[in-house]
Amino acid sequence: METQQKTLITVEANVNAPIEKIWEYWAKPEHIIRWSAASDDWHTPRAENDLRTGGTFNSRMEAKDGSFGFDFGGVYDEVKDHELIRYTMGDGRTVEVMFTTQGSSTQITETFEAESTNPVEMQRGGWQAILDNFKKYTEAN
Repeated sequence: METQQKTLITVEANVNAPIEKIWEYWAKPEHIIRWSAASDDWHTPRAENDLRTGGTFNSRMEAKDGSFGFDFGGVYDEVKDHELIRYTMGDGRTVEVMFTTQGSSTQITETFEAESTNPVEMQRGGWQAILDNFKKYTEAN
């Protein structure tokens, strides 16, 4: 039996905000719809999030011109408040998000399994752009 090696991609950001604020902005749908986009011509018009082990999440990501969109969802496998989130996306790939407090800032490290359709660098760029939007939104509000 042949096993296929999974490609893992990691993106990171150091957000100048306390973990309590970061956790709230990461978890609450009213914040998710403000930061969850990879570029200015995309947006997230709706989001649902039950951030607990066994909880589910779903958000709709769309091009602002209506030309394309997709649902992004899954199930939380493990949630440790202010520390760790592990989840499985609807397509079966897994993600781990670690939150590390560093004084008055928080380091966020996201590691996810690459999908096989798009190049790894394109995937890394998209996820990094979304994380950068989170940083920008959180630090500005």
